Amino acid sequence: MTTLICENVTYQYEKGSKVLEHITTQFETGKMYAILGASGSGKTTLLSLIGGLDIPQEGKIMFNGRDISEMGLESHRRNHVSVIFQNYNLIDYMTPIENVKLTAKQDALPILKQLGLTEDEAKRNVMKLSGGQQQRVAIARTLVSNAPVILADEPTGNLDKDTAAEITGILKNCAHQMNKCVIIVTHSNDLVKQADTVFKLKKGRLLQI
Repeated sequence: MTTLICENVTYQYEKGSKVLEHITTQFETGKMYAILGASGSGKTTLLSLIGGLDIPQEGKIMFNGRDISEMGLESHRRNHVSVIFQNYNLIDYMTPIENVKLTAKQDALPILKQLGLTEDEAKRNVMKLSGGQQQRVAIARTLVSNAPVILADEPTGNLDKDTAAEITGILKNCAHQMNKCVIIVTHSNDLVKQADTVFKLKKGRLLQI
């Protein structure tokens, strides 16, 4: 089922050339998408527009047939999307359990254990964890959210190969087993191989490859 549609989306940085130009595409639930592109090609900008963190100069983003600008960007961000940021975006003075509870009130420990953290690690300050462990906390925060769309900006970029493969598997499971729409900006060829659909962003155009 189609859940997100980009309709004629154009975006231009102030006093710059158009980074996204008349992009029209759609994303379905139950699938994992990878978006490739050179640095500065607009991948993160596109993710921000889909997530309601910014608005296009032309065109619109539709969620379940409704323009997200008309329904309210704050409502869209709160109810429809969960974002895994490249820098994890964790609260640095909190533990993993406390970070996850910011998203949902349910017990955070089981999901953190499922993602490979021990009970001791789940109760430490997040700054005392490795990059891979911090990324697992960020993903746990996403998994406890009821949002049907997961947006991930380079989720395996700072991880070793084995950890990256595990994270990719978790995200794929979110799409195929939890029926979420997972959209990932990445440079990872290994992640691309696992995606159901791969796009490449080049010269403002989004092309399926």
